[in-house]
Parts: sequence; C-alpha cells; structure tokens
Amino acid sequence: MQKFFGALLALLILVSCKEEKVLVQDTAPEEPLEKAVVKQFGFNLEKFNVVHDTVRNGDSFGELMLKNKVDYPKIYNISENFKDTFDVRKIMVGKPYVILKSKDTSEVAEVFIYQNDRINYTVVDLRDSVRAYKSKKKVKYVEREASGIIETSLSEAILDQGIDYNITLNLSEIYAWSIDFFRLEKGDKFKVIYKERYINDSIYAGAEPIEAAFFEHKGKPIYAFAYEADSLKQMTDYFDEEANNLRSTFLKAPIKFGYRLSSRYNLKRRIAYYGYKVRPHKGTDYAAPIGTPIIATADGTVTESRRRGGNGKYVKIRHNGTYSTQYLHMRKQKVKKGEFVRQGDVIGWVGMTGNTGGPHVCYRFWKNGRQVDPLREKLPAAEPIADSLRTDYIATITPLKTQLDCIEFMAPNPEPKENLITLNK
Repeated sequence: MQKFFGALLALLILVSCKEEKVLVQDTAPEEPLEKAVVKQFGFNLEKFNVVHDTVRNGDSFGELMLKNKVDYPKIYNISENFKDTFDVRKIMVGKPYVILKSKDTSEVAEVFIYQNDRINYTVVDLRDSVRAYKSKKKVKYVEREASGIIETSLSEAILDQGIDYNITLNLSEIYAWSIDFFRLEKGDKFKVIYKERYINDSIYAGAEPIEAAFFEHKGKPIYAFAYEADSLKQMTDYFDEEANNLRSTFLKAPIKFGYRLSSRYNLKRRIAYYGYKVRPHKGTDYAAPIGTPIIATADGTVTESRRRGGNGKYVKIRHNGTYSTQYLHMRKQKVKKGEFVRQGDVIGWVGMTGNTGGPHVCYRFWKNGRQVDPLREKLPAAEPIADSLRTDYIATITPLKTQLDCIEFMAPNPEPKENLITLNK
C-alpha cells in the first residue's frame, strides 16, 4: 500500500511539472485607439506643446518653472505645501521630466511631470488650483524561471543566459550568511523563480526580488523562500523548507559579491621578505578595487574610526559582549566613533593605507577578546519563523518548492524560461 501511495505522489508531482500556467489578462476596459495613441501619464498630449528633457547640473525646480512662465506665487505654493508629495529640493541630475505647455501663444507650463524612475512619476498640475500627486505607469509582470550549473562564477553562469545582473546580486544577498561566494566550486547549481517588469508590454523595467531559490553548494542543497514574517516591520526575509531563517547575525564577508579572497587567517604564515620567519596573519583579506564599499557584517556600535600604523585607516565595531570586528587599510571611513551601524551599512571604502601591497580590506574578528578565523566560526543564526505562522508558511511555499523541483538545470547559454502567467497593474 505504501508503494502505491508513493507512486501516486510521484505521478502527481510529475503531472504538476508538466502543467502549463494560464495566461491572466488585465480585465480593465481598453480605451479607444484614438485616445491610447496620444495618452501618456494620464494626459492627452495632443492638447499641449510637449517638452521632454532631463535635470541638468545647476537646474532647480524654481528656475525651470520661471523659464516656462509659471509665476512665483505658484512656485512658492508647490515648494511649501507639497513637500510630502514632491520635495523640490530633491530633484536629481539626470532624471527625465516632461513639461506640458499651453498651445496658445503664451506657452505657459500647465503640467510638470518628474520621472522618479522607469515606473513611478510625480505630477504637478499647475492649472487653476495647484495640486501634486504620485502615480505609476502600467506594468506587466512576467514570471521567469532560470537555473544554471557553475563553471567559473555565478555572475558568468547568470549573464550567459541573458538574465538581469541584479538576480546575481539578489542571490548573493539571500545566501550571504550560508554560502561563501568567494569559494564557489565548479558544479555548484542554482534555480530561481522571479518576475520581470515591462512597461507598455515591451520596455524592460527590471527584475522583482527573487520569490524562491535553490542553491546546491558542495553537494549541500539549500532552499530559500521569501516570506514576510514580521508584518509590523513589513520586512521580508528568506527561510528554508523547514522555516529556518537563512539570515545569520554575521555576513560571510565585508564586501559584496564579486571580489577575491586573497589571504586567509593563518597563525603559521611565513613570508620570504622577512626571511621566512613566522609572522601570524590574524585577518582575512578580500582584494577589491580602490573605492569598493566596505560593509558592516553585523549590527553594532563603532568603537574606533581612526588611522594608526600599519593598519592604516580603519573602523572597529563592537557587536555585543562576545563579538567585535575590524576593517583595515581603508581609503576613507564613512562612520565615526559612537555611531550605531546596521548589518550591510557602508562604513568605508577599500584603499591602500598602512602596510599593504595592494588594494584590499583586512577583516579581523574577535570572539571573547581573542582574534579568531571568522570562516571557521559557527556563528549564531537569526530567529526562525514564529510557531503561529508556520502553518501559513508551509502552505505558501509548498507550490513554490514543487515548481523549483521541476525546473531542470540548464546547460550554458540557454534563454531563461518565460512562464505564461502575467500580471498587469
């Protein structure tokens, strides 16, 4: 009987892997064609003289409006009364904007549209009583599946498939606490499920955060599922199939994915320059170009931010009564003594100050006042999902896990698979 149910379960999983996803269409009524071809940002552009431009060095909102014949009281009204919606002091160089001007001989600016990013924009309507509001372009979300087997690096395995590079960064951040991405091995594997954004069905607007992932490192499989375990903080963490939090109290490295582990903690190191005498190296070196951001590997308080001897410019952080970390040879520090920093915050930049033969950060790790090798320490993990949420979590991830298990590992250079399911907003 057990064999029968086992075979039935395997058959159900096989069938689910072969099921095609259903196309979900936007049910909003379409506008007549004559309106659709001229409408943008919610305005019929045929009714205006349209100016497309970008914010340049020295531009200010006030100057742009004065050049386009908007009177000063209106400019003042916007600057003072709409700060929550549109803070005129924060317009950024390089951001595109659109000005809709009247079609009469005065050509006065009637609408100013500031494009915050590819999707979101802010409208300042200058007609009659001034008003400002935020809006967004219609976006189609296309679900993607991708997988790969690592030959040289994670970034190469992903970029070879034409996948957004942000997926590489996202994966490295999800597994930052459990996998050392400086020491991946040939044959390591990954699978991901995520969504891509498209404006007007064809303009690519970036990838959404990964919804589910699988990474096999040194033969060890690690699942990751996005889940909002703390609704009050509105924070999404990643958990494995047993509801364990993948986040640890410490990151594996003080710089983000993509750089080289150049020298490990070694108490018996001998150097030819010093006649092969034993000169212990109590840090872990990460080689990176000058100016690469250095990040705090855990929450803590800065106890030192200074320059001293062979250490050069450095920062030291006390995390609790047990752990402290130090980051040497910086070009410049970003934090001062007494500041509280969060895990992942930039605390300085890679340099060559002090005794160093090349640009890198020397990462030192203290446990109970003694320097230890952070790569050999079993560091404490974050809290798992609360028992009250476990049932909902398992129900949420079950179809995602099945979907991951059904994804085949792709050979080099395939295209990422596009599922038929699309969501329109």
